[in-house]
Amino acid sequence: MEVQNAYRKKMGAQLKEWTAEINLLEARLDKLGGNMRVKGAGELHELRARQRAAVKKMKELGKSSGEAWEQAKKTADKMLDDVKAGLADAQSRFK
Repeated sequence: MEVQNAYRKKMGAQLKEWTAEINLLEARLDKLGGNMRVKGAGELHELRARQRAAVKKMKELGKSSGEAWEQAKKTADKMLDDVKAGLADAQSRFK
């Protein structure tokens, strides 16, 4: 159980950090013009959707145990990887 709690805390902290980084990207996006702003808004919308899905999965982890926890953790890891990749991609475009 300690491992599960540590995992949830670590991933929860990571999601909070990514939320702050997404907020910074959104602020940068406001400074862009024209097509980049429209394209960026769509990308940030998708990134926030991924983030919300990951947060929801992390909440499910809190209710799971045993084999169900392992399955939910695998799914959460994949979702977190997707958020991380999407954030890195957006950061590279909106510097």
